[in-house]
Formats: sequence, C-alpha cells, structure tokens
Amino acid sequence: MKKIFLLFAVMLVVIPVKSQLVVWTPDDIKLLTKQWTGERLPDGRPKVSDDLLKRLEKVTIEDAYTFLLRRGYECQFENFASTHENGWLIIHPDKPMIGRVLTSQYMPMRFDFDDYLQEVGQKQDIRRVTNALPVNSLFEGDIYVADGYGRIADGGTLIGDNVARSIYNNSKQGVIFNGAVRSLEAIAEIEGFNGWIRGVDPSSIARMICTSVNAPIRIGRVTVLPGDVVIARRSGVIFIPPHFVEEIVIQVELAELRRQFTAQQQGRTAAPANNTEFRDWLNRQTNLPMTKAALDAYFEKQAYEQANPQPARSQRQ
Repeated sequence: MKKIFLLFAVMLVVIPVKSQLVVWTPDDIKLLTKQWTGERLPDGRPKVSDDLLKRLEKVTIEDAYTFLLRRGYECQFENFASTHENGWLIIHPDKPMIGRVLTSQYMPMRFDFDDYLQEVGQKQDIRRVTNALPVNSLFEGDIYVADGYGRIADGGTLIGDNVARSIYNNSKQGVIFNGAVRSLEAIAEIEGFNGWIRGVDPSSIARMICTSVNAPIRIGRVTVLPGDVVIARRSGVIFIPPHFVEEIVIQVELAELRRQFTAQQQGRTAAPANNTEFRDWLNRQTNLPMTKAALDAYFEKQAYEQANPQPARSQRQ
C-alpha cells in the first residue's frame, strides 16, 4: 500500500496539471482537429482555402447534410425551430454566409469564476477577458460563432454596432449567435456584415462572462469545433468538419459535370455512357473547377471505400 501511495505521489510530480485555458493554444487545437492535414491559421485552426470557401457557394445545406449523415455525423444542422421564422432572426436573409469558424463560449456571471478567468488570462498575456477577446482573435474569412446560452433580454446582447464594425473589419464576415445583439438597425447598415441571431434587445451586455475562445461549444444540437466551416442560409446553419469540405465540394461539382456530360450524349444510338467514358471526358476538359490531382484523389478514395465498405458508425453513448 505504501509503494502504491509513493508511486501516485511521484506521478503527481512528473505529470503537469493543466489549468483551464481561456484561449485554446495552437497545440490543443491541432490535437482536437488532427484529421485535418492541410494549412493552418496562426492560432492553430484548420485553414480551409479561400478557393474552397468560394466553391462551397454552390453546395446546398441538403447536399452537405446528406454527405455528413452518410459518414455518421448526424448532429451538424441547426435552425432553432419555432423560436423565430425559420428558427433565426437573420439580418439579411437573402445573403448566405460561408466561412471558417471561430468559437466563443459565454456563461452567466459568477464573480469567483470571473476572477479565475482573469488570472488565467493574464498567464496567457491577455490584458482582460471581455467580449472583445474573440473579436480581436478573428482573421479574414472567419465567422464569429458564440454560444450566449440563448439569453436575449437585460444584457444578453453580445455585440452592438461598434463591435460589429470591428468584427467586419477583422473578418469581412459576420456572426452566428445563440444570443442577442443591440442596435440592429445600425448593424444592418454595415456593408457586407450579416448575422444569424436569436433576438434583439436595447440593453448593453451585462452579467455575462466570456469563458473561452476557440474551444468546442454547442449551438443548439450541434457540437461546433474551431476551424469548422459553416454554411448559413435562410433555412439554418450547418457546420462541416474541415477535412470533409473538399470532398463535399468535388462531389457537388461532379454531379453538375455529369449532367453536362449526359446532355452531350443525347441522341447516341450506342449503349449508355459508363464511368470510364465519363472519366475520359473529364480528362479532356480544360476548365474544370478542381485540379486533376484533387480529382484523381477523389476517385481513388471512392474506389477504396467501395472496395472496403465500413459498417455504419453507431452513436456513442
């Protein structure tokens, strides 16, 4: 018994105890998103390319949902149904928003916890932990996604028009909030800014604390990770793990290319074209949206998965 106690005491000495982080470190984010093998932002988040974000514009929420569902990702879409029309109050409903996710978590104020967060923040060279912290962490192409636990009235407003301008200056995008904003009319006049929010209140933020930046958060039924890519449309929002984005885009692009190929085959008297003919046709095209290397990799993966089918992923309890 004495030996076991001594061994445990030694383990406490040699194994560092890590306190909670306010801003997750690049190493933590890399471990969290280890399936991503491409470029990363300075804060460690996966950097899905601007080209892929642009090409995602042709991907519908239904396209992405079906793809993710087949891979066992069943909880990626949210529309906060029955709270507002289509589930959200959308600042500009006719303007979809697509970008990389930066996350932030808010909780009701508790002063001893806030004191702790301020101490931890100082160790991370953060002068003061406030609702400005996630705003100052944004890069161009980011969408600021925050869980304000659905609070709206009497201080549940995460931003007003001045902070919204800072968000747009940093990211050239907007926000998705399980929470509220103030000064909606002024925010709506910011050219290029958009937002999916839960409501509006004239009060300033109060009795709330920012507990984390770039940590996993929950938006309704979705667990959102930093570096996810979000498609926000009138019907709701869907969060895509970054390592799936290129495959989803190519799948949708190939469906359109196959329609073009099929249209060119109309009037043929021979047997219907097969996949080999389609591949030959693709190889002759000079203006494909994807590179030949990306296309070859996509087909190789498809062939491997068909030859090595995996059982459906069951829900982990």
